[in-house]
Amino acid sequence: MTVRLLTNIGRLWTGNDVCSNAAILVHNDRIAWVGRAADLPQSVPGVVDDIVDVDHVENLGGALVTPGLIDAHTHPVYAGNRYAELAMRSGGSTLSAITAAGGGIGSTVTVTRGTDPWTLCNGVRERLRDWLLNGTTTVEAKTGYHLTRDGELADVRLLRELEKEPMMPRVHVTFLAAHVVPPEYFGRQRDYVEAVGSWCADAAAAGADSVDVYCDEGHFTTDEARWVLASGRNVGLLPRIHAGAHKRRGAVQLAAELGCASADLLYNTSDEDIALLGRYGVPAVVCPGTALQQGNLPPVRRMLAQGVTIALGSDHNPGHCGITSMSLVISLAVAAFGISVGDALRAATLGGATVLGAPDRGVLAPGRLADIVQWDADHEGAFAWGFGLKPRRVWRGGTPVQ
Repeated sequence: MTVRLLTNIGRLWTGNDVCSNAAILVHNDRIAWVGRAADLPQSVPGVVDDIVDVDHVENLGGALVTPGLIDAHTHPVYAGNRYAELAMRSGGSTLSAITAAGGGIGSTVTVTRGTDPWTLCNGVRERLRDWLLNGTTTVEAKTGYHLTRDGELADVRLLRELEKEPMMPRVHVTFLAAHVVPPEYFGRQRDYVEAVGSWCADAAAAGADSVDVYCDEGHFTTDEARWVLASGRNVGLLPRIHAGAHKRRGAVQLAAELGCASADLLYNTSDEDIALLGRYGVPAVVCPGTALQQGNLPPVRRMLAQGVTIALGSDHNPGHCGITSMSLVISLAVAAFGISVGDALRAATLGGATVLGAPDRGVLAPGRLADIVQWDADHEGAFAWGFGLKPRRVWRGGTPVQ
């Protein structure tokens, strides 16, 4: 049993409110008490008989402290890079020109399939470690670059095994075999959709938490998405959907119909779509890094005004965005979406926890996981200034990781 007292917290952003001159008492991997240091009790039943007997006391020097950040949308299981494609796109090249030059998702599929498991694992491990060291204690991680039954299931197992290693964040695994149609199924898209639906039970058994479909032009239709998401939900996977990334194709309506755990990206979103998200309680995951790259920003302020729960994601993937810092994502969200620092921080903590169905994190409160970050700042406004604010220290389940 370990009892740890974090004290001299200048400003504590709990996820719900702000507390000055605060302290946190941690018992094993959970928060036992949190509040103003002046109100720290002399004893906590079942935790410590006398506060002077705690195992560790850590003076945080008046710093800002928040819950561990949550990245609600990533694609970290891949090999290789697409730097040349990114340069072409920045120069105005069309998608067809990029594809003709050997780029696109298919190029990542080819390289990932040809990479040995050891090398692939090492690459994913390094990315996940970067997230944790940058203050992100939970990462939603999608498969989607093998697009074969065995490859996708191996990716699920890889993510589950990496989560058990030291210096790794918590991982929420999303099965995204319905990313694009692989080349061996060219002209047989319906066959591939049926195959993916049949793999969902195996994905759940391998450790997946969610199932996702990229429902958009050049990917999958709403009927195809409905089939895969229903198949996943029937075996206990939370349904998610890439919606409105290129054109409005009814993906938001489908998310409302199925009660999806999230609708993600949402670059092209109408007032009707926003009303549906609010009415049916479907959270929106928005990714400012790729939205800026696409030059098409989702209407986040209008979503908030309609009561839509917002979560933030980096959308880390080889073809668009290499961000592994959620503090940078918060800065970009404030600047690009015109939302407050408080709204952005909430989206990167409590919003992410809501999207992932993880009520044990995202807020610093008794009984929640002791996923805590001490920042190199004394006020949350530093996120709007720092563009990649660095943590001084991170605790995952009460254990320091740096």
